[in-house]
Amino acid sequence: MQGEALLPLEACIRSAAPRGSTALNVITGPYGETFGGWLRSCGAEVVTVTAPFSGAVTPEQIARALRENPEIGLVSLVHAEAATGNTNPVAEIGAVVREHGALLMLDAVASVGAEPLLTDAWGVDLCVIGGQKALAGPAGVSAVSVSARAWERIAANEQAPRRSYLSLLDWKERWLDGGRTALPHAPAQLEMLALEQAVDRVAAEGLDASIARHRAASAAVRAGARELPGLDPYVVRDQDAAPAATTLRAPAEGVDAREVVAAALKADARVPLQAAAGPLAAEVLRVNHYGQAAERTLVLDSVRALATGLHTLGVAGAGSARGRALDAADAAWSGTAAA
Repeated sequence: MQGEALLPLEACIRSAAPRGSTALNVITGPYGETFGGWLRSCGAEVVTVTAPFSGAVTPEQIARALRENPEIGLVSLVHAEAATGNTNPVAEIGAVVREHGALLMLDAVASVGAEPLLTDAWGVDLCVIGGQKALAGPAGVSAVSVSARAWERIAANEQAPRRSYLSLLDWKERWLDGGRTALPHAPAQLEMLALEQAVDRVAAEGLDASIARHRAASAAVRAGARELPGLDPYVVRDQDAAPAATTLRAPAEGVDAREVVAAALKADARVPLQAAAGPLAAEVLRVNHYGQAAERTLVLDSVRALATGLHTLGVAGAGSARGRALDAADAAWSGTAAA
């Protein structure tokens, strides 16, 4: 679809959640919160399962919610939340949702190209991806896959958008059923060309190699951060950590995460660091190691910049810990990449 990934995400919800239906919305970060608002505006009843942003939702939580609310017809889930740095066990959740008979909608914008994504095998009915993260492509074009049973339910929804930028049915009618000869709207030529280049890069590298590179970047940042005084991975368990971005909790001794980011960027303006958004902005910072930033030298430079920033802010022991942090990050990259 010719727009940022929020376009197909909202299109999926407005197409698959008719007024009076019941949906289960899983919140593990800000995008899950956004989906809940869209569902309510469609007139759907929303059952919410919230997991700590420092972890992942469990299949057992989903199964319990489905047992207690058998009328649920749609489950909305984010695969990886780059904003909070967590990833959810979609394969196991998909099996639970399929057994219940509900549709599963997945936001895979921050996971595609960085971790396995098997839509058919996992029973994902509506899967949205974007090009701007691990694929290192443009943000202005995105894609959605729709299962046969999802198309059936969308077609039966009298509220599903038609003659609208949000209409999946328009895309089916004019693009898929029309033989893929004409786009429903004016073509976004520059974005399409940029996406083609990004996909060619991924194909040349190999998807498995791309996934391994992102996994190594995550392991390296987490290992390096653990050696720096006051910094800890915000997502507690390694298996819950998103390969595309690592969130770190800032020192508890009165140092604001935004100050750490500013000091680190002053030391090295090239590194992909930012403070978290919203209520986490003061306590959590983020290392964006996705796409071309999931590269060994840049990851090590990010750890070095964090150590320098902490030292500049007067965090005790940060200067002497820099070497240990770099050694730990380098070893983690080597060990993960070789696995």
